[in-house]
Amino acid sequence: MQTSVTFKNLDPSDHIKNYIVEKLNRFDKYLHNPGEANVVLSVEKFRHTAEVNITGDRMTINGKEETEDMYSAIDMVLDKLEKQIKKGKQKVRDRRSNKGKAKTVMGGAGPVEREGERRVMVQNIEYKPMDVDEAIMQMDLVEDSFLVFTNARSDRVNVLYRRKDGNYGLIQPNP
Repeated sequence: MQTSVTFKNLDPSDHIKNYIVEKLNRFDKYLHNPGEANVVLSVEKFRHTAEVNITGDRMTINGKEETEDMYSAIDMVLDKLEKQIKKGKQKVRDRRSNKGKAKTVMGGAGPVEREGERRVMVQNIEYKPMDVDEAIMQMDLVEDSFLVFTNARSDRVNVLYRRKDGNYGLIQPNP
C-alpha cells in the first residue's frame, strides 16, 4: 500500500511513520488492487489526532480519532477503518450473490425495473409428485395461499390455491 504521512504541530518521526506503514500493510489482504493511504497526524495541546483516508478497490474510507496518546489514536482509527473495509467488502459479496438468485419472468437475471413497469421477483421452488388430496393436506399444514406440485397421476405441474371463500382451486394444464 502506498502511504503518505503528514505531521502537523509534531516533529516528524521515522518510528511513528514505520509503525503506521506496518499497521496499514495488514489492509492489503482486504484490497485486491494496490491501495493508497493518506495519514495526517496532528497535536493540539493534549489532543493527539490521527486521520486516515484509504482509497482502493472503488472504495474511499475515512477515519479520524482523538486521544491523549498518538499510538492509541493510530490503533483506534485503524481498527475503525478495518471494520469499514470489511463491511464494504461484505456488501459487495452480498450484491454479487443475490444476482444469481433473482430471475425475471422473461428469463433474465435479476428484477425487472423500468418506468411504468412493476418489479417481478421469481422464486425457484422444489416440487414433488403427489396427488391432489396430499397437496391439500400439505397446504393445511403450511397455511400457504398456493402450492405448486407435480400431479402423480398425470405427471404434470399443477397449482393448488386457496380461494377467498375458504375452498380450494386447482390449476392444471390441458392434456
